[in-house]
Amino acid sequence: MFKRLSLLLTVALLFAMLLLLSIPTSIVAQDAEPTPIVGAFGGGETKISYWNGLTGSDGVTMNEMLAQFAMENPEYEVTSEIIPWNTLYAKLQAAFVANQPPDLVLMHASEVPQFASFGVLMDLGPWYTSGGGWFDETDISTITYSGMQYQGVTYAIPLDNHGRGLWINTDMFEAAGIDTDPATAPDNYEDWVTLLQALTLDADGNNAADPDFDNENVVQWGYVVGEWPRVNFLSALAQHGGEMVSADGHITVNSDAGVAALQQAVDLVYEYNVSPPPAGFDTWQGFASGSVAVIPTGTWFRNFAVDQTDINGMAWPQVQFGAQPATWFGIHAFMLPASSTPEKAAAVEALLQWISANQVTWAGSGQVPALLSAQAALDPVNYPSNILLGQSFSDYGILDYQSTAVQEMYAALDPELDAALNNLKSVEDALNDATERMQQVLDRAM
Repeated sequence: MFKRLSLLLTVALLFAMLLLLSIPTSIVAQDAEPTPIVGAFGGGETKISYWNGLTGSDGVTMNEMLAQFAMENPEYEVTSEIIPWNTLYAKLQAAFVANQPPDLVLMHASEVPQFASFGVLMDLGPWYTSGGGWFDETDISTITYSGMQYQGVTYAIPLDNHGRGLWINTDMFEAAGIDTDPATAPDNYEDWVTLLQALTLDADGNNAADPDFDNENVVQWGYVVGEWPRVNFLSALAQHGGEMVSADGHITVNSDAGVAALQQAVDLVYEYNVSPPPAGFDTWQGFASGSVAVIPTGTWFRNFAVDQTDINGMAWPQVQFGAQPATWFGIHAFMLPASSTPEKAAAVEALLQWISANQVTWAGSGQVPALLSAQAALDPVNYPSNILLGQSFSDYGILDYQSTAVQEMYAALDPELDAALNNLKSVEDALNDATERMQQVLDRAM
């Protein structure tokens, strides 16, 4: 069994390396050999090693919580390694092959099928109340609970619902005479274009709808398409009635819905001049410097926007470019290696019980607590973005497609989206190429 597992994981790791080699050098170089951010909390005799990919400001909140846990429970020491997500997945596969995984890992629910299929995750069903444990599955949404499972077994404990919305510069809205009330957000592409054109200014103060607008000398962008294009695309795909994979197992990103979704994003750059091309433009710093009016981003942006900028801003729901609202969201979830000893599992269980009991504190990261009781306890004065975006996830959120090969499929999709958004390929060619490669991956996994 272990030899078979090692072979499966080794093949997966080699394939992941090949995928990295297929990505343009300019993209890989940004994350080449990243150094994990390591922190040790507490000095107790019971050690817990913990890996996660919280490289944003949400990682600050997590470390603060770990420090508080260690203070209240001095018998523990938690060593946390924050590793960029794509690197984390490959490193974790290698760690399982070497039989040296961390005691605890935080991943996304979309990774549950892949790692569970390898047989390397612990069955956490006994920790749920239905299995006689402490975690109440009736206190999380049905879709969140389903994301913790693979083939009828529960492998994870959810931390949050996190996903996409907008953050707007309210001063820029007011200067353009635009209402900042989220209820006034447009519900179609044409009205969004009009709004974004009014927010895009050249050095002479002309907006993007003005005949004298100088698109070579823009000082204020209305929007940015380079902030995680994949989840923006998946949201827009669903808004147009499309899906990544059809019910009969065919990749459909190159459907009419997919072409419409991506073409709209491309047109924001090259036809309407309201967004810079993605290459070389830092979207977060653009917002922080006051050169971006609307940034499509995630719940995790809250800490950065509030604590690291002097911009007057607020959350808005995701743009609606298609006929129906939709926005991508995911679930951060805790998982344990199947090889955990009873003593180590008990230590990790104590940590997870503490974190779950303090999910309102986790809302300080900007994420939406997984527990419904914690969501209900959020103060609207202190947590307006969590409440607003969390409601959108409940109303029209979409999760990643569940497959053991979803990350490989995304690795085939991402560079094609970048190529189209940077005007290196037509939308049709990019999505056709993505579809062909993604279908090969899916066929191997089915």
